[in-house]
Amino acid sequence: MAPRFHIPVLLSPSHVGSTIALPAEVAHHVVRVLRLARGDPITLFDGSGGEYAAVLDGIGRSGATARIEAFDAVARESPLAITLAQAILATDAMAYAIRKAVELGAGRIAPVVAARSQALRGERGERRLAHWRAIAIAACEQCGRNRIPAIDDVQPLDEWLRASAHGERTAMMDPAAELSLAALAASTPPDAILVGPEGGLTDAERSFAIDTGVVAAHLGPRVLRAETAGPAALAVLNAVAGDAR
Repeated sequence: MAPRFHIPVLLSPSHVGSTIALPAEVAHHVVRVLRLARGDPITLFDGSGGEYAAVLDGIGRSGATARIEAFDAVARESPLAITLAQAILATDAMAYAIRKAVELGAGRIAPVVAARSQALRGERGERRLAHWRAIAIAACEQCGRNRIPAIDDVQPLDEWLRASAHGERTAMMDPAAELSLAALAASTPPDAILVGPEGGLTDAERSFAIDTGVVAAHLGPRVLRAETAGPAALAVLNAVAGDAR
């Protein structure tokens, strides 16, 4: 399989047969990291859908170019468009949760601040948000998705719950819930799943979520880590929807 690269340039099938300059970061990865040579195949995608077969056309000190040879409208999206509302976790755990959620087909990721979340303020928060969006792009490059899921700006949990109450059916992951997510998905698949932080959601947050129409659901007899619950929930929903067939 040819190495895949996201480029922040809008492409179209009309580019087939033309040569484009690769962005500096992509050119560096192609030349310095992977050490590809002129004529080697690569795959490019811009995040809007479909992908482009290309070959390296030129490599120099100033960068690299690629000749686009074909467009493939292939889609590798989940049949569901699930939003993962993930309470902010410690740095490595949050990165893991986002990466795996993208691999498992999340359509959108909403980072939310719960009572037990790590605080994000000012420039540090902006850096982490940019990092999460870069992780989503890298995950798409790895897993074959050609549409990059949006990662929303950080917002307080209560604000997200109020907004989602006006349209999305949300399942809150709760190991003490009576209903399983698999059973819920078989009858009324949710549009969004809510996962708390390390230490879980507070009683007040769970009560408020339920008051806004959120349904509590569990993922089986074992208590999962906060960074594991979101990807596990997406796997359950995709399995019920037939994504793994």
